[in-house]
Amino acid sequence: MALVLAGLVLAMLLGALDQTIMAPALPAVAGDLGGLDQMPGVVTAYLVAATVVMPVYGKLGDRYGRKRTLQVAVVVFVAGAVLCGLAASMPQLIAFRAVQGLGGGGLVIGAQAAIGELVSPRERGRYLGYFGAAYVVAAVGGPLLGGFLIDRLSWRWIFAIYPPLGLLTLVLLAAALRLPRPEATRRPLDVAGALALAATVVGVVLAGQTHRPTFLLLAAGGLVAWLVSARYAADPILPLRLFRERAFAVPVGISLAIGFALFGTITYMPAYLQIAMRASATGAGLLVTALMGGALLATVVSGRLITRTGRYKPFPVAGTAVATAGLALVGLTAASPPALAAAMLLTGWGLGMTMQVMVLAAQNAVSYGDLGTATSSVTFVRQIGASAGVAVVGALITLRSGIPATATPAELPDGVREAFAAAVPPVFGAMAPLLAVAFLLSLALPARPLRTTAHVDEAAVEQQLP
Repeated sequence: MALVLAGLVLAMLLGALDQTIMAPALPAVAGDLGGLDQMPGVVTAYLVAATVVMPVYGKLGDRYGRKRTLQVAVVVFVAGAVLCGLAASMPQLIAFRAVQGLGGGGLVIGAQAAIGELVSPRERGRYLGYFGAAYVVAAVGGPLLGGFLIDRLSWRWIFAIYPPLGLLTLVLLAAALRLPRPEATRRPLDVAGALALAATVVGVVLAGQTHRPTFLLLAAGGLVAWLVSARYAADPILPLRLFRERAFAVPVGISLAIGFALFGTITYMPAYLQIAMRASATGAGLLVTALMGGALLATVVSGRLITRTGRYKPFPVAGTAVATAGLALVGLTAASPPALAAAMLLTGWGLGMTMQVMVLAAQNAVSYGDLGTATSSVTFVRQIGASAGVAVVGALITLRSGIPATATPAELPDGVREAFAAAVPPVFGAMAPLLAVAFLLSLALPARPLRTTAHVDEAAVEQQLP
């Protein structure tokens, strides 16, 4: 089990790391390849691509087995990383980041669904700490490592770490991961539903990034098309019946709000510190450790208490309340690094009691055949929120600060830096009401008993039945 867990945690680490390691690199990338106005594209290209394919990976894992789809995701992710390191222009980098995202979406889904098969929901609380640690290592180590490489070498070295880590992941998964073979099905894959969801995601992100209402029409059209496809498809990519189960629908709603607020804030925090407060890339990355340090501690503690007590609802209720207060303080204390660190620590503590518990609650609410779909749904919706959050926050910061589109960080005059310093904190603070919505949703979360058998055990029993 130790080798399996190591392989799954490493797979999740790869996907999570790529969403944070680029944060301190954005100003350097913009200075090398283009203007600051293109910074959101580097992040959103990855997030959008990863989000689009999450339901597809979830469904393919349910149909053909999670091990195979997870291995494919690793290969695609590493190939995209190599291409990113060779990019000669901003459009090329954005395109290659999208390729990398096509693999990254499968890493997160595959790892979470696999552990969902191997460990019962009651015992899974103990393992939340390991997966929480992967996110924390990514969130803490990503900005730190990215900042170090930028200060000492170049942003291109960021992508050099992925091939060896990807190879190690493939070796561990091939040697240790053993899962039951899914029941064969002849039902056609819901390609129309997958394309409709992709259109919805792209429309949401582009609408937030460009403020053009035509993209909202694309998002609305994609949503309607998905609803039609989910109603009539033989095997929907994201079944509507799951949303009729409150124990599944509530975690999905909470994840949407958290994704928007968290990634909208954390993506631009290092850039704010570098531009407004003249911090180094490494120093900017250090501040993120406060948020993720709180998240790691809270994830480990809450996970063990869930396993001990069998109760999970109190943690997201308390967690969303604490995170709401913390993010509101981020908007008020951004001018003071010590106070900002304390506010981010508080925010991280609240998020640590919430994020992984949402996956646990959704997995506990569905049958074995829907495990991958349920896992992908929670993460998919959180990524939609993250994609929209990054795009909207980036657009608001650009509009409020008035940074010249062709400027590089080194060229910014003091007046523009001061405008940036004044414009960004209120945008961060505006994310707090979204977490307040998550708190209200957490009150409606059903407190279901956690199952004491793993899906692997259930599948083995079913295969032995006449």
